[in-house]
Amino acid sequence: MTSKNTAGATFVTKHSTASVIAGVLMLLASGVAQAKEHDNNECSVATLNGLYAFHASGFNIVSGVPQPKAIVELIQFNGDGTLSGPGATVSINGVIMRSPPGGAGSSYTVAPDCTGKIVFGPGPTFDFFIGFRESELYMIQTNPNTVFQGIAERISR
Repeated sequence: MTSKNTAGATFVTKHSTASVIAGVLMLLASGVAQAKEHDNNECSVATLNGLYAFHASGFNIVSGVPQPKAIVELIQFNGDGTLSGPGATVSINGVIMRSPPGGAGSSYTVAPDCTGKIVFGPGPTFDFFIGFRESELYMIQTNPNTVFQGIAERISR
């Protein structure tokens, strides 16, 4: 015959719950500290300096019909409002295209509130928001007839 040790089980349950709550509070405090640190800093074009990997998906709207598109691209921000694209692979409605290095005439602006705009030469334009760690950009294409958004992550300085 076995006997149940409910006092021991209650002790373990209470301490497990307390540990989980403590862990969640530490994560929340960490996020608040990150947010607070970023809130005190203003951004400028110099905030973006380095090589970023951009990945995005969405649609082009052609004659009222959405056509899927996706991209993986490298973007080199130069810290001075200019940028270049060392290369990209794009799929539009299943057709794969690879772009050679380039980006002549491409530029970006950054406001003190860490929002900005990218103009890729005569082509696509994007609005973006700089993340808390300044190593992430949340981007959305602003050209007509597009529904396209993604994230650029800094991979080197």
